[in-house]
Amino acid sequence: MLRGEASSAGLPIDSAVAAVAALHDESRKRLYGFIRRQRRPVTREDAAAALGISRKLAAFHLDKLVEVGLLRTDEQTDAGVHKVGRRPKIYQPSGIDVTVTVPDRRPDVLADILVEAVADSDETTTRSAAIRIARERGEMIGTAERQRVRPGRLGVERALNLAEVLLARYGFEPGREGPTVVRLRNCPFHPLVARSPELVCAISHAFISGLLDGLRAQSTQAVLRPRVGECCVEVTSRS
Repeated sequence: MLRGEASSAGLPIDSAVAAVAALHDESRKRLYGFIRRQRRPVTREDAAAALGISRKLAAFHLDKLVEVGLLRTDEQTDAGVHKVGRRPKIYQPSGIDVTVTVPDRRPDVLADILVEAVADSDETTTRSAAIRIARERGEMIGTAERQRVRPGRLGVERALNLAEVLLARYGFEPGREGPTVVRLRNCPFHPLVARSPELVCAISHAFISGLLDGLRAQSTQAVLRPRVGECCVEVTSRS
């Protein structure tokens, strides 16, 4: 069985399959990634310039992504400016998450139950254990990556580059906000944050801190700096 999920309601199976199939096209995949990274609405002209394709072809691919539910569109508005004719379309992520599993698996249900159980527990040891295990898991992943790439001693730049690669692999969508700051644009645990933001953010922070420890990236640190719609953690230099 194929399953698709949105942040608040499930997508029909056929819609989930269509969304995944749409991203099989390399141009659409690149467009979708480009728009997610911008953190602002994008015009057809923006998209065409970013990919080096014609505006007409960009419009075709963008509208296909709207059709399958991955993007949403609106007309561009300029406050206080009257323009004759049709306003250009703008595109941005729809906020829908798509998951496909064969056969159907529901680890999200178990995760939801466990987060609620820990959040509702009066035992501080329960919360401490969850945070400790998150850090240990992150450290294990970071250690395995260090053993794989054997980077030697890590300065800030190399440490942040390695962290970006690894965090991208786990769905955090890292992006540079400056030479020494990596912002995490996506929270992989997003559906669970509404249940207990304090707990989930603490787990995320512990996981990423452990990952940096495993990489032996002592020149960097994970800090809590929450922003709406993004992960609550960013990675910065210690200096």
